[in-house]
Amino acid sequence: MNEDKPDSLRAAALFYHEHPKPGKLEIRATKPLANGRDLSRAYSPGVAEACLEIKETPADAARYTARGNLVAVVTNGSAVLGLGNIGALASKPVMEGKAVLFKKFANIDCFDIELDESDPEKLADIVCALEPTFGAINLEDIKAPDCFIVERLCRERMNIPVFHDDQHGTAIVVGAAATNALKVVGKAFGDIKVVSTGGGAAGIACLNMLLKLGVKRENVYLCDLEGLVYEGREAQMTPQKAEFAQGSAPAALGDVIDGADLFLGLSGPGVLTQAMVRKMAAKPIIFALANPTPEILPDLVREVAPDAVIATGRSDFPNQVNNVLCFPFIFRGALDVGATEINDEMQLACIDGIAAMARATTSAEAAAIYRGEQLTFGRDYLIPKPFDPRLMGVVASAVAKAAMDSGVATRPMRDLTAYKAKLNQSVFRSALIMRPVFEAAATTSRRIVFAEGEDERVLRAAQAMLEETTDKPILIGRPEVIEARVERAGLDIRPTRDFELVNPENDPRYRDYWGTYHEVMQRRGVTPDLARAIMRTNTTAIGAVMVHRSEADSLICGTFGQYLWHLNYVQQLLGTGTLHPVGALSLMILEDGPLFIADTHVHAHPTPLQIAETVIATARHVRRFGVEPKIALCSGSQFGNLDSDSGQRMRDALILLDDRGLDFEYEGEMHIDSALDPDLRDRIFPNSRLEGAANALVFSNTDAAGAARNILKMKAGGLEVGPVLMGMGNRAHIVTPAITARGLLNMSALAGTPVGLYG
Repeated sequence: MNEDKPDSLRAAALFYHEHPKPGKLEIRATKPLANGRDLSRAYSPGVAEACLEIKETPADAARYTARGNLVAVVTNGSAVLGLGNIGALASKPVMEGKAVLFKKFANIDCFDIELDESDPEKLADIVCALEPTFGAINLEDIKAPDCFIVERLCRERMNIPVFHDDQHGTAIVVGAAATNALKVVGKAFGDIKVVSTGGGAAGIACLNMLLKLGVKRENVYLCDLEGLVYEGREAQMTPQKAEFAQGSAPAALGDVIDGADLFLGLSGPGVLTQAMVRKMAAKPIIFALANPTPEILPDLVREVAPDAVIATGRSDFPNQVNNVLCFPFIFRGALDVGATEINDEMQLACIDGIAAMARATTSAEAAAIYRGEQLTFGRDYLIPKPFDPRLMGVVASAVAKAAMDSGVATRPMRDLTAYKAKLNQSVFRSALIMRPVFEAAATTSRRIVFAEGEDERVLRAAQAMLEETTDKPILIGRPEVIEARVERAGLDIRPTRDFELVNPENDPRYRDYWGTYHEVMQRRGVTPDLARAIMRTNTTAIGAVMVHRSEADSLICGTFGQYLWHLNYVQQLLGTGTLHPVGALSLMILEDGPLFIADTHVHAHPTPLQIAETVIATARHVRRFGVEPKIALCSGSQFGNLDSDSGQRMRDALILLDDRGLDFEYEGEMHIDSALDPDLRDRIFPNSRLEGAANALVFSNTDAAGAARNILKMKAGGLEVGPVLMGMGNRAHIVTPAITARGLLNMSALAGTPVGLYG
């Protein structure tokens, strides 16, 4: 029992590992096994066909088995981070955790393998024998120098990637952090003096990586418990340490730290003192990476070197050097091109990708997760955060390209752009289904006005619009507020240069705007004074006036406030004889595909005509996503079994629809389970005109539609795109306060579709 940990933390951690099932992993089948036919294909006799294909062409194992997406995390538990030599069995929770990270961050399947073997050569023999099972090997927590021996033997004998994460993963993230730290302080790898403490696997690998990045060997000073590594030293020496020997006389860390530009610590707590920091060069870079207590705490560094750039291995300080930035994505790229190894070129590409991401604009998703932290490139933001979803696309595609360019890819790709898009689809769940919408929007350039331009989500969406679409954002808000929030969020966009700004407090068009609003509303009780007040305070009304005056093509509003409040002003200014709000449509992206829900907001208790219009508009909008509509009219009644109000309205709507000769599938009235389960529907109503499961549900009131939408979102993990305001010719869309920056980008793409195509 570890008495040092607080009882609450210890109990919580043990409960986490024990419940609801012991451990952190399980195996799930990826193919159906529901009947004899499935069994005959999964096992005998059908499995023989896959076996024979692989016997004939071994590379086809990646086609017919999970091997191409399967990694082994292998350890003997001799050097577990923070715990030391705890043995193979005790290391299993750590290795399970590593496997979970592979799955979470890169969707790589993983087995943890703990081997009770201390002899490095025998350990290498066992690992090499695993090659038929796995597409790659991740060595973990093996003590130095044994880890060097195991890795070398495995790399020599195996034809799949072998990667010791403690060495190379740490080195890659340190390389990315050092690349950006030098940019911050204005120095170059070729000019700096490096002093390092710790001659273990990670320390040696980091120094070798710094050499590859341009540091000169004669400028590297390595110290350990015995002091400086020098020529002729015998105590605590390894061949790997000897490569960095300096001079021929003993020296302590304090003796060699003078003028050092970079301190690299992979040793233990308190190794670096404030006195030593004072001896370092101006603008020192200090990577104190010992865990859980670094070689020196950042606050102590700041006291004597306020201009220092500091990184640690801890998540409670800026610039955490965390291997999860690297290993899932370098394996993802390597596996996808069938790389035979992870070479220097692939590792350097990984460094470039990680470093470049930190210098780019922070993703909205990462900003939401790390709310309150400053994520702008600089001293306190050298490397991205682990949950930045762009890591997959940027890093894995860079690694795959490097593997192909260096000749180690056995399954090279023709289209890296498509590959990167596919990777992004795996982390941005809306990417695949939104592709037809973005492609349609790319055919023209439309002006999209955002009513709540001061909202950070809107600012991030505007940034993304400029990067990913041809549309032009217009933001309504106070200039000083927008500029401050753009700066705080680390965005590149600037008023006038990148987007038009409408200042509700002082805009030269103010007189024209209130005049237009008064002209439209003068016979509906709006006086000139009221029109002036509304145009000073109501940004939704301002945006709607801009669309009415053709100064913008579409309005997006609703990031705060009640839906019907916004709808009132949209309808006042943009409704016409042919354009009127028909309904609100929400696309829910679920694990098994998309499901559209209507009407979630507009008509609380729609008439049969309004239901019919909603069905027709839903079909029109479903097709925008490249999906052929199958619409179910849902109510408490099912095929006439109840004489309820909702059932009668749905039956009347069905008659109206049948009279129009429509070119899509629809059916009703029915329960939701009948809509989604064709077998159940066939038993209840075998003559249904709907084939297969419905992909769009139209409800008889907004309560039911809204409840379905929220349950799918909160309990089924559904990701919402929308709501889409149907019937307004794409002139306005009203979102909800829960929308994300990515959701606003998706809505801008919908709004960016030419008006003539969809209503």
